[in-house]
Amino acid sequence: MRQTPRILSPSGNGWFHVLALAIVAVWGTTFISSKQLLLAGLSPSDIIFYRFIIAYICLAFCQRPFRLWADNWQDEARFLLLGLFGGTLYFLTENNALKYTYVSNVSLICSTTPLLTLLLKYWLAKQGWPGRRLFLGSILAFGGVAMVVFNGHFAFHLSPKGDLLCLGSALCWTFYTLLIERLGQRYSVGLITRKIFFYSIVTLAPFLVQDSLLADPAVLLSAGVAGRLFFLGFVASFLCFLLWNVCLKRLDPIVTTNYIYLMPAVSIIVSNLTLGESINGILVAGTLLVIVGMYVAGRQPTVSRQ
Repeated sequence: MRQTPRILSPSGNGWFHVLALAIVAVWGTTFISSKQLLLAGLSPSDIIFYRFIIAYICLAFCQRPFRLWADNWQDEARFLLLGLFGGTLYFLTENNALKYTYVSNVSLICSTTPLLTLLLKYWLAKQGWPGRRLFLGSILAFGGVAMVVFNGHFAFHLSPKGDLLCLGSALCWTFYTLLIERLGQRYSVGLITRKIFFYSIVTLAPFLVQDSLLADPAVLLSAGVAGRLFFLGFVASFLCFLLWNVCLKRLDPIVTTNYIYLMPAVSIIVSNLTLGESINGILVAGTLLVIVGMYVAGRQPTVSRQ
């Protein structure tokens, strides 16, 4: 037996680690843009639809030659699941959670994704055995989440519904990360990303039927709404999803996903500056505890058999 440590240092693929960090910094601000669009009168379905349409059009223009189908129907079904979990369900649960709780809480609870991914990967693939650090990291991370969810500031606005939606969002991204790992070995990043957005739009259709799509030009073309939709569609979706999938392909998926640990810090700072959400000592301590706990879990060595 030999131990293979999970290394978080950017040795060998330094630029991809920097890229993953930059993407997470951008995604950490998307919670604020989404919440501001909700306040402007858009529904979660509206935001996702226009965001994905912008991203898909950009990808369709960039990809040459344009390939329509996967190699087989099994892979096509996997692309559909990627669009469902990594697109529709992830953003619906996340955006709906923003209606019931604070941006900082949504970001922090969704940041449990790396830990959930690590645990589920062990359980499904049975790759060695997680050791003490993983369990210690789990306790620290979820202890930090509990500190944020139940701190004095939040207790007067308790929203189990919003918190459960956040956890559902984290689980959706976990499934996305595990599903994309296999497809990334056989398909280009551009094709994978474009098909994810296509199937996200397809699986979003039932929700658009239920919540009629907002198409009022006076609202959509206003400076605040149009600018935020462009940011979410072009920057946070088209560019960041494309580059994130590159990172997943070049780095270990667990190592790449570890950078999501830093998302709460970005969201808490930006939400404080733009939305006036208060930051207290318990919230800061909980954030630090989550980051430390999940970092410890992410560095957990696995036991591999030769």
